[in-house]
Amino acid sequence: MPSCGWLLLLALSLATLTGNAVGAVAYERTERNCSLSPPYLPSTAVNTTLQLQELRERMLHENISAYIIPGTDAHLSEYIAPRDARMAFMSGFTGSAGTAVVTQTKAALWTDSRYWVQAERQMDCNWELERDVSISNVAEWLISEVPAGGEIGFDPFLFSLKTQEDYGINLESSNRSLKSVPDNLVDPLWTDRPPIPSEKLQRLPDRVIQRSWQMKVDHIRNQIRDNPYEPTALLLSALDETAWLFNMRGSDIPYNPFFYSYTLLTMDQIWLFLHMDRVTDELKVYLNASCKGPLCVQLKSYDSVREHLKWYVAQPGVKVWIGTEYTNYALYELITPEEKLMTSTYSPVLITKAVKDDTEQRILRDAHVRDAVAVIQLLMWLEKAVPEGKETELTAADYVNTCRGKQKDSKGPSFETISASGPNAALAHYSPTAETNRKLTVDEMYLVDSGGQYLDGTTDITRTVHWGTPTAMQKEAFTRVLMGNIEISRTIFPSGTRGVNMEMLGRRALWEVGLNYGHGTGHGVGNYFGVHEWPVGFQSNNIPFRTGMFTSIEPGYYKENDFGIRIEDVAVVVPVNTKYGHNFLTFDTVSLVPYDRKLIDTSILSSEQLQWLNKYYETIRKLVGPELDRQKLHAEKDWMLKHTESLVESGSSASVCSSSLTLLALAVALLHNVL
Repeated sequence: MPSCGWLLLLALSLATLTGNAVGAVAYERTERNCSLSPPYLPSTAVNTTLQLQELRERMLHENISAYIIPGTDAHLSEYIAPRDARMAFMSGFTGSAGTAVVTQTKAALWTDSRYWVQAERQMDCNWELERDVSISNVAEWLISEVPAGGEIGFDPFLFSLKTQEDYGINLESSNRSLKSVPDNLVDPLWTDRPPIPSEKLQRLPDRVIQRSWQMKVDHIRNQIRDNPYEPTALLLSALDETAWLFNMRGSDIPYNPFFYSYTLLTMDQIWLFLHMDRVTDELKVYLNASCKGPLCVQLKSYDSVREHLKWYVAQPGVKVWIGTEYTNYALYELITPEEKLMTSTYSPVLITKAVKDDTEQRILRDAHVRDAVAVIQLLMWLEKAVPEGKETELTAADYVNTCRGKQKDSKGPSFETISASGPNAALAHYSPTAETNRKLTVDEMYLVDSGGQYLDGTTDITRTVHWGTPTAMQKEAFTRVLMGNIEISRTIFPSGTRGVNMEMLGRRALWEVGLNYGHGTGHGVGNYFGVHEWPVGFQSNNIPFRTGMFTSIEPGYYKENDFGIRIEDVAVVVPVNTKYGHNFLTFDTVSLVPYDRKLIDTSILSSEQLQWLNKYYETIRKLVGPELDRQKLHAEKDWMLKHTESLVESGSSASVCSSSLTLLALAVALLHNVL
């Protein structure tokens, strides 16, 4: 042992005495410290000196004082392909949300609270981390760093209409201006930029389709025809719009079965822009690509969309309908004059797609039953394995993905699994790496947020568990998060109610004791689509709920450097009969995995909440039990039955009624007879 070994032993002993696991000590040393000389950089930090130097040389050639690098792609996607991760290439930060800005002397990155710690772990000291993500704050920084009269470059394909407008407004009176640079400045210096995937595109099998693509086209054309503003064409830019319209899937985006594409739809023509070498002869026949009638899809090169749109707009009497949320500025600026443009926040395809048809609802429910089997396998395995002291966050993530992979029609995970223990779980969107991976122990809470892609649906579920003795505060916080989940799930509301108007139901039990969480309360979920499917959810820019919409419900609580709690289920909006009213709705939960009863304090649950919970457990038994039988998973079924026994109110924790109470009653009766 080296001479300093006794110091290491002392440090570990002190960590144990103060309640910190070895992993927690490592956790505290994983962030950069640029105030030291020399600066401390963790092994996860990326050296960005060379790419910044090369970018600044290109900026001089373009005569721009600053360059904005958003963390998105030309379709304004949430999840992007590796080849579009320009922000990550330049800064080292790989989070899914952020904006980077580079000047000749500085570089700064803006991201939200979910990713602050991750950014401090991944960026070197060339970069400043800014925590106010508003465009006004970015603009203020630009005004302070860019000289008067300076131009600020941006790639118009990576800006939404609103983003460009907001920057313009904030810079308007500063004598600094935006400059559109259609040829991205990062791409030429990214010598090992990942290529476009070569996998062929696929059509969905008939067994998971109720509406053919021809039926969908007719339906959307009816909406174009009936619109009072009389558009002549609809431009689709979001990747899931085209994939949904033609019942096609691809593999361009990690975790999302999309492919690079645009669609321009008129009343008598269809143009589909994609990478032609990925279209099989069979797919050409499927799309009627050899003709030019109203139900014939004319295939065009992906890169030709801008020129083709310019040609179409030049025709007399045309008007193009776009959804402003997902149309990039590079296409928008071509649609002139103004009378040739019609806008809505979301396209009619996104609005229509949000309501699942009968087949989609049925198969998405089926997918959640099979998905529940995989999560039950994980939780049962961890319950046995963690006390043995060998498992880590990474092995748990691998295990649940392996279990999902064995399920029927599995197409892989729907996002990177969040497998987090102790202080890592306090980071709402943490995913384990070799550097941050922690061993799971019975002394800490564990949060697993995972999901699967199946040919018939997309899943997303979060469970939080404790294998030892939780503290009173952990138990109360968990129960109050559960109360928020139940309150939204059991609420009855008029059709057309917006999620934002009931979102506080998920927070009320936490607010009562001064707790809260910093992320959204839910998002739409697709059928073998994106796990975050707009425009459904509980935010102010989501559309009103209607029958057939699927949404997640996911309140949480996170205590910094200590633990994190999230309970997430997917639910479908269904009609409900009320005593007097008509056209009222509620949620039917389709995620089917029991909650950790050790963490439930039934003394603070209302009788209505307890009744909902027991009914939910009955549903799990009814739907998941037969699937476990079918797969001959007898031990997993026994585990499920044990964890879905009915709950009754007790002094401080969830207890069992059913068989346990029956045995207790018999014992009391026998004792009474003896006495």
